Amino acid sequence: MKHQSSIGKSPSPVKKASAPPKPAEPSMDLVLPKSLTVKQLADLIGISPIETIKRLMRRGVMASLNQAVDYETAAALATELGRHPILEQEQEVKVPKEAPAPKKAAVSKKEAKALKPRPPVVTVLGHVDHGKTSLLDAIRKSHVAATEAGEITQHIGAYQVKTEDGHEITFIDTPGHEAFTAMRARGARVTDIAILVVAADDGIMPQTVEAIDHARAAEVPILVAMNKVDKPTADVERVKKQLSEHNLIIEEWGGDVIAIPVSAKKGTGIKDLLDHILIVAELAELKANPDTPASGVVIESKLDNTRGALATLLIQKGTLKIGDVVVVADSHWGKVKAMFTYDGKRVKTAGPSMPVEIMGLGEVTHAGKTFNVVASDREARTIVEKTQARQQAAKLKAPTLDDVSAQIRSGEAKGLNLILKADVQGSIDPIKRSLEKLESEKMKLRVIHSGTGSITESDVMLAVASGAVIVGFNTRAEPRVLRLAESEGVEIRTYQIIYRLVDDVEKTLKGMLEPTYVDVIDGHAEVRATFKVKGGAIAGCYVIDGKAIRSGTAKVTRKSETVHQGAVSSLKHFKDDVSEMPSGSECGVGVEGFSAFAVGDIIEFSHKERQ
Repeated sequence: MKHQSSIGKSPSPVKKASAPPKPAEPSMDLVLPKSLTVKQLADLIGISPIETIKRLMRRGVMASLNQAVDYETAAALATELGRHPILEQEQEVKVPKEAPAPKKAAVSKKEAKALKPRPPVVTVLGHVDHGKTSLLDAIRKSHVAATEAGEITQHIGAYQVKTEDGHEITFIDTPGHEAFTAMRARGARVTDIAILVVAADDGIMPQTVEAIDHARAAEVPILVAMNKVDKPTADVERVKKQLSEHNLIIEEWGGDVIAIPVSAKKGTGIKDLLDHILIVAELAELKANPDTPASGVVIESKLDNTRGALATLLIQKGTLKIGDVVVVADSHWGKVKAMFTYDGKRVKTAGPSMPVEIMGLGEVTHAGKTFNVVASDREARTIVEKTQARQQAAKLKAPTLDDVSAQIRSGEAKGLNLILKADVQGSIDPIKRSLEKLESEKMKLRVIHSGTGSITESDVMLAVASGAVIVGFNTRAEPRVLRLAESEGVEIRTYQIIYRLVDDVEKTLKGMLEPTYVDVIDGHAEVRATFKVKGGAIAGCYVIDGKAIRSGTAKVTRKSETVHQGAVSSLKHFKDDVSEMPSGSECGVGVEGFSAFAVGDIIEFSHKERQ
């Protein structure tokens, strides 16, 4: 079963009309963007949103009010209504991308000369209470852990420290408690190296496994810090064995994962950990151009009672300066008035890999969004207007199985990322084995995370971070998780039969999966009178069960035989247009393309739902 918003949910109020809207004059041009929402299309064409949804349904397009449709679909509808569609030309304005990949991009020789080494950005991941913040506390010789509520990190913090030999390392301290898993997913997207903290006296826990999958999804090197080795109950060998069970083979066992014993409490092993971070960073040849306008990622944002909106930014390239105009990718901008380091010191510039807190943004932004420095206020306003239109028209979302299948057919996609959840471990293993058989050289299939239990918010955020589809077997998602999945554009499909799950995935990889719809019956009404009107007829009906709906299909039956089936063209209560009428009420019904109503006919109302 697939989770998605229902058609016509929470529609905007529309003006009542006694007659269907008149099409525009044939000679009128209509400029349309590449993508726009159903509501925007309705406003541009000049008809009601409900009427737009109905006309799209007749064309086989099932879309809700805030869902996006492409130019071809919008143009076809505009042409039907007598308009002349014209594709909007893209302006020569650079709009910040939503989620820049941390991988190296091909650069010219000139650009390569401008690149200079930058500090590595390290994300600290792991299970709650395994000592992540205490480890950072030991590294930067401060006392952050003691100030946190319950000594559990309550926010994402970014810090830059300097080693004894003068090298700088930027750390992102992500929360380990399950309630903050969504923040952890954002942390894994901006990092060069992931430090997996595992308590030597506790071993790998469920949230440790999630952290491993988040780091792997970000495709970054993983270093393991085996913390709390000073405790009498510490068992380093057991931790190494558990790591191997999750395909993290340490170097001394012939693998490529570096595992360092440390004690945040006593400070042992810290220098060894920092040395290994610098070695991995040197091998990665991390570089950036500091002489360009700054761009990067928002780590966190908050509203201060005295200083206004504050945002912690991680500079990924360029140099940020006081007075720079910053555009945030979620459609707002501001001018940098002041910058502070994590310990509150004022700075005038911030280069690549440096985290700073800035004042000057007009509003609180969202963590994980990107930012760019632009030349002027005017350019910022232009970009914001363009970005807002694009975000409204086509919200960034994870692909669905249908999307991937269509992309494979067109040659745009070469694989599929899945998150697999099941009721018990005994179900996961045969499903994964069956899925592995589907992979080929041309089509890659990655199960980036698997686990038992219900589908969680953590699974949704991992799907957002990695562009994955969530597949569940004999499990479900809580309503709050479904709401999060809907808002983030993540598809959740659940199955009760293994072969159907595997069959859908196989069809996706072969580009054969087509969206399926089922007819859902809403109710029935009996025709008790007929009325001739200009251009057709109206049936005076009594709703005998369920409800009569306007945004759907009507099937007219006479003596158990179907005489016509078409879209509901009108639904009235007396003279008022209504969207639905409940059982036991009287109403007037018009059916598109049919006027031969007879007393005693039964009208069945239904709508299509995507499986």
